[in-house]
Amino acid sequence: MASLQKLRIGYVPYSRSMDKPGDRRRFVHYAKSRNLAFEIADPSKKYDVVVVTESADLSVWGEYDKGGAKVIYDFIDSYLAIPRNNLKGKFRGLAKYLSGQNKHLRLDYWKAFESMCARADAVVCTTEEQARDIYPFCKNVHIILDVHSTDARVHKADYQAGDVFNLVWEGLPCNVTQLYQIQGVLAKLKARRKMALHLITDLEFQRYMGRYGRTQTVNLTRGLCDRVYLYSWNEQMCSSIVCASDLAVIPIDLNDPFLRGKPENKLLLFWRMGMPTVTSATPAYDRAMAKAGLSMTCRSEDDWVSTIEKYVADEVSRREAGLAGRAFAESEYSEEAILRRWDQLLESILYTC
Repeated sequence: MASLQKLRIGYVPYSRSMDKPGDRRRFVHYAKSRNLAFEIADPSKKYDVVVVTESADLSVWGEYDKGGAKVIYDFIDSYLAIPRNNLKGKFRGLAKYLSGQNKHLRLDYWKAFESMCARADAVVCTTEEQARDIYPFCKNVHIILDVHSTDARVHKADYQAGDVFNLVWEGLPCNVTQLYQIQGVLAKLKARRKMALHLITDLEFQRYMGRYGRTQTVNLTRGLCDRVYLYSWNEQMCSSIVCASDLAVIPIDLNDPFLRGKPENKLLLFWRMGMPTVTSATPAYDRAMAKAGLSMTCRSEDDWVSTIEKYVADEVSRREAGLAGRAFAESEYSEEAILRRWDQLLESILYTC
């Protein structure tokens, strides 16, 4: 590791403050943990290693070639799984160019992703499916999930539920609309038990391309259920709010290839807090649940209703699911295990022929 500390490392962040989840839960956390100095990358400068994130200008970094720099592409979402006839995908390159996010026009942004993978000396992704999509363009692919040690500050100890059963969700505000996948479920459940839904996210955001369309998140929650409570996300309070609830939920539109390709990061975050969690049946969530010895993924509205009803009615089951999830997350995805994957990634580009 001593030799790594001599490297000049450039990093293309999600935000210059580096407080976005993609920064602080991934490379930034790794670099701080291993005492590696880095700077915000400038494509006009030479580096030993450049870490490129999904927020980067791929029209520039896809062609970066200064001083033999090694390039790592942290490509954590399933953009390559999006069908080529997808309207948003077709206009992504033009929109990035017109908005000034990209210096050069890349009309076919699928090719921009592929070219970035091909340029990279190593690509980081988060699921087996993503790795298979990336492999034709880069053979050095590493699956690395998020570190949650600064977020999972409190662990659930009390699994009793009161007269109102409290569901909780955490995430980016742009994903709040995924909760409408269980709108009908919540309507059925409220006829049998008082329910409340607690959402931990940013209270406002730029809805389009992260720059335009300032939106109040509360406007996206209208009609979800009778009791919806919105909390401003912050590192100090997130886990306390989560653990004060009874059951976490992660609904996802299984018909959307991009969303279906999400990794198990959010599930592991809840599990690290000891939270029993019900999810949609994505490949990543199915795998994680099976490995943890749990069966809490849902493919239909009936699945959601019956699964939530089971855990509403049974405190013992909630406790067992929460403790099993926490044990799995701590044993299989400890912070040090994730940091070692970053070590191996750097070794693969610096110390192999």
